[in-house]
Amino acid sequence: MIKPYLRDFKPYPPGKPISELKRELGLEGPIIKLASNENPFGPPPSALKALVEAAPELNRYPDPAAYELRQALASRYGVEPEEIVLGNGSNEILDLLVKACLLPGEEALMSEPSFLMYEKFVTAAGGKAVKVPLKDFHHDLPGLARRITEKTRLIFLDNPHNPTGSIISQKEFETWYEGLPEGLIVVIDEAYGEFVNDPQVLKPLLFKDSSPPVVLLRTFSKAYGLAGLRLGYGIMREELASVLNAIRQPFNVNTLAQVAAQAALKDEAYLKKVLETTWAERERLTKALGDFGFNPHPSQANFILVDLGRPARPLYEALLKKGVIVRSMEAYGFPHCLRISIGTPEENEIFLAKLKEVLSEG
Repeated sequence: MIKPYLRDFKPYPPGKPISELKRELGLEGPIIKLASNENPFGPPPSALKALVEAAPELNRYPDPAAYELRQALASRYGVEPEEIVLGNGSNEILDLLVKACLLPGEEALMSEPSFLMYEKFVTAAGGKAVKVPLKDFHHDLPGLARRITEKTRLIFLDNPHNPTGSIISQKEFETWYEGLPEGLIVVIDEAYGEFVNDPQVLKPLLFKDSSPPVVLLRTFSKAYGLAGLRLGYGIMREELASVLNAIRQPFNVNTLAQVAAQAALKDEAYLKKVLETTWAERERLTKALGDFGFNPHPSQANFILVDLGRPARPLYEALLKKGVIVRSMEAYGFPHCLRISIGTPEENEIFLAKLKEVLSEG
């Protein structure tokens, strides 16, 4: 018997794959994908080397505790390995948090819009997703605080926010956090955290052991270019981490993901190049989109939300026909907006040229 509240459950709408666009429109030339906030520079060469070296051992199960990777992460963040939970993407850790902390009928707070999987995990668990609209394209922290009840167990905050790219500062979080009651957990999802270059941004680990506890989530899918291997991690109190590690699937992080992540963490030159190029291209694209007469929102992530001032669907579809995939924001409640992932300088140049063509064609 299917649970009644799941009968109308809608799947997550991913960015359109390149192969799908080729099938649909019969396009033969190169396709530029700027839709899923992926790292366009490819995996670190050091990670590719580690994958090749690990391949002969794929007949063996992976290390279930991912001992070496947790040691490396613990050293980087100055925490204990027992405070780290690894997942098949940070999505899995979100799911584990909901399973561990939310009873049917209890509530989780989140902004509207935000990463769509927050609501899906909560709903699938029989919980209630309580959504608070953004304020000026930022998290409305006071508005979230006003919606806290005795049933609230989790608060999800993506920082930088997806899809606007805005951030929560350390100062505004401290003011808000002081008034929070006990009995809940604040989850700070920093999937795009590496791309932030604003020194005022929130530092979640300062609140890990405070009350209420704060959980930090990060991923190797974005800045480290390992989206296809699906690896994320959470840093939290050991008491909570031990529960999540007890209920997660065994061998949830495969061997290739573990060795690639360890190599990527050591490859500072790769990360430096990715970040510096992304920052420069983010600034260039923001200016160029403004010059077209659009309203690009300031972003601290590897994407830009741009308000066209009119329905965005026609421009989205016209770009598809030109071989450029961007992200329609209708599912997020922004029908006048597109989200543009930051590509390589060459990809961004092609995007701007195709955008100019589409606009000139009317």
